[in-house]
Amino acid sequence: MSTSDFTSMSGLELIRWAQRERPADIPSIGRLIGIRIDEVEKGYAAMSIQTQPDFSNPLGQVHGGIAATLLDSVMACAVHTTLPAGARYTTLELKVNYIRAVALDAGRITAEGTVIHVGRTVATAQSKALDENGKLVAHATTTCMIFLPR
Repeated sequence: MSTSDFTSMSGLELIRWAQRERPADIPSIGRLIGIRIDEVEKGYAAMSIQTQPDFSNPLGQVHGGIAATLLDSVMACAVHTTLPAGARYTTLELKVNYIRAVALDAGRITAEGTVIHVGRTVATAQSKALDENGKLVAHATTTCMIFLPR
């Protein structure tokens, strides 16, 4: 499938396609750092990532940018699932609260994102990330700008 085919699918259809196909030939941040789409419904997405040594910050723990990227991705995909074919969006604002450090060998970090509001030009969502023991490691909110097709 070419990227031009993406405009013919609703956001929910596109995210479900990406979850099912896991296209290795289409560059994405998810492919780069290994984000896996675990579940998707309208207004909801769940994703996970396996911690690894390459995620290290100078203190030898998972860099906060990894959690921010996971949280941003899961919220953006939750918003995307509510949009019609041809619509686009971008993160306008991202607020992350870090609760605890994540060890490089912590295993899989899971995140859930849910839509709070979707309007014609702005959407908001919230998310949380948990470690393998179910402990909260970070939570976030976002505001996304929506660009509907003409």
